[in-house]
Amino acid sequence: MEFLRPATWDEALAAKAEYPTALPISGGTDVMVEMNFDVHRPSALLDLNRVTELSDWSITDDVVRLGASVSYTRIIEELSGPLPGLALAARTVGSPQIRNRGGVGGNLGGASPAGDAHPALLAAGRDVFVEAHSVRGTRLIPIDEFYVGVKRNSLEQDELIRAVRIPVADGPQQFSKIGTRNAMVIAVCAFGFALHPRNGTVGTGIGSAAPTPRRAVEAEEYLQGVLAERGLWESGELLGTEVIQRFGELVKAAASPIDDVRGTADYRRHSLAVMARRTLTWTWNDYGKQIRSAA
Repeated sequence: MEFLRPATWDEALAAKAEYPTALPISGGTDVMVEMNFDVHRPSALLDLNRVTELSDWSITDDVVRLGASVSYTRIIEELSGPLPGLALAARTVGSPQIRNRGGVGGNLGGASPAGDAHPALLAAGRDVFVEAHSVRGTRLIPIDEFYVGVKRNSLEQDELIRAVRIPVADGPQQFSKIGTRNAMVIAVCAFGFALHPRNGTVGTGIGSAAPTPRRAVEAEEYLQGVLAERGLWESGELLGTEVIQRFGELVKAAASPIDDVRGTADYRRHSLAVMARRTLTWTWNDYGKQIRSAA
């Protein structure tokens, strides 16, 4: 096995161009597990730990540019304000040691349906983009087009993830996850939810309940219609049980889970409906408080 250790981003891109099958590694929290269990034996490893740019983040024009290797711990400590949904998801990742090493770039690269970052990224809105770089140039991949199959993404073989561009939250966001225990667990299913009052939309993200992370599009459209028709964005009044229940059922219908060792398909659907109702209630209560305090 070749071991490539570039010192700069340009060197990393050149190495990926020369060895397109090389597997990038930074935190290694997923890669090393698969290698230790002989699930994956790449021809080469591309160690990105010396590429310091990948651990930077910045905010410009209300958009966070999150470096691929910014750790989950730093997301929690430094970005809970602008990226509350992602920070909540980061809190559920593994142990403190894993959160200190792992980052969103690795989650995206692995593209596992159970990745904790995916529901939060989808819920953050359709203006979330993955920066894919190669020696040929840079392209921005919309988050909705990034996941193409089970553990498969839309990166070309010579491309590396440099960063993710995520709009700064303009409303409350939530994340909920169910596992077989309270910590150090792969999600049985997960759900991300966000309110976007600036443009009158809501965002959803379903994890570990379909071949890829996905939105609950009909649920989003239903809730957006109710909020607009009833003037609830302006009033912040209660949604009512019927709306919350219907939203949960539409989220449940959007999933296409399987039975596996962690849970049954029926359990996943039921859990998603419960999580959808709860996260909607939590975020809307927070939004109502914001409206009343601003009045």
